[in-house]
Amino acid sequence: MMMLRQSRHVLALLPCALVALASLTAPRHALAQSKTGPPVAQPSRPSTQPVQTATPDVVIPSADIIVILIRSTLLSLNDALRTGNYTVLRDLASPSFREANNAGRLHQIFSGLSAQRIDLSAVAILAPKLPVPPSIDQDKRLHITGYFPGEPVQLDFALVFEAVARQWRLFGVSVNPAKSVSADAAPPAGTAPDKKSSTQQGKSGR
Repeated sequence: MMMLRQSRHVLALLPCALVALASLTAPRHALAQSKTGPPVAQPSRPSTQPVQTATPDVVIPSADIIVILIRSTLLSLNDALRTGNYTVLRDLASPSFREANNAGRLHQIFSGLSAQRIDLSAVAILAPKLPVPPSIDQDKRLHITGYFPGEPVQLDFALVFEAVARQWRLFGVSVNPAKSVSADAAPPAGTAPDKKSSTQQGKSGR
């Protein structure tokens, strides 16, 4: 099982991980700077050739590719967390990601997760759960959200990729250790619930 058994203070990592996603997702102006302006219009002779427009070939990858993207990204992040070297993670990302984040900045962003010694190695053998199907947004970026099951903590993730030379490259990543969805499961069959404990749970607001 996943090495994600942390105490309640692990949940304090959530704000840090959410900040990581905001920081790692390159701002729009970073992308705009890499684009060249439109060419100056010049008079030309009417052409008899049909006008050809480029049609972007951006489609949602197969289920197998989705799993490969998830595992390779999280395992690269795990290596970075263990060694403190974020160069490989950065080099595998998209150009806009690299422009917005150097290795030192990534080290600072993930310092909270690194200090907690979160081990993500189990993602290599566990199957990710994807409650929401992968999708492509209006900017033609691929969004993958889901979790890896664990007890008592599961690993939530949100990944964003953009197509670069017909390959999906990392654009944003969020990793959140969270309470397992099965933590509040009903008691086993044949076990009568204790009325006193049920009343106490109701008062606690759970």
